[in-house]
Amino acid sequence: MPLAPTPAQTVGPFYGYALPFPGGERIAPAGHPGTVTVHGCVRDGAGAPVPDALLEFWQAGPDGSLTGAPGSLRRDPVTGAVIGRNGVDFTGFGRVPTDADGHYVVRTLPATAPAGYPDAAPYLAVCLFARGLLHHLFTRVYFPEHAAAHAADPLLARLPAERAKTLLARPDGPGRYRFDVHLQQAEDGTYEETVFLAFR
Repeated sequence: MPLAPTPAQTVGPFYGYALPFPGGERIAPAGHPGTVTVHGCVRDGAGAPVPDALLEFWQAGPDGSLTGAPGSLRRDPVTGAVIGRNGVDFTGFGRVPTDADGHYVVRTLPATAPAGYPDAAPYLAVCLFARGLLHHLFTRVYFPEHAAAHAADPLLARLPAERAKTLLARPDGPGRYRFDVHLQQAEDGTYEETVFLAFR
């Protein structure tokens, strides 16, 4: 007798209970005067917020280096529990879940272009995990003050203007930027799907 097919997987995997760590949203060293805030909402194709997404942010250091620094995932030597950042080092990495309204926030240093890539505009790399996504998604956040560099950026220069806009953060107050992630284009066309990248 042939085996009956198992039901399709419709939700999950779930990340919220294991991957977030204390202070994951604080990429900039504590008290750093140049700290900027990036926040936004993750929305599905119907425009509804995604309350259990997880975003990872990666960025080059102020000198353009990609080596980062240890310190994000320190553990308590007695209990082994993750106790988060040491509050001093810039590691170039952050991990933050969305809240019940699909909102996230990270505090980091201003973006820089990676060293060795002379045409690249400064950006933050983003990796998104969410329910129903069996494969995580990659995207980028670019910033309006680097508009002159956008024309030469290898990624932005290849995109139609309307698609490139989905990668641009909007100013939202002093030292604040808004960057929303749209998993699909709105049915009524009010917004475009965020550009997602495939790495080979």
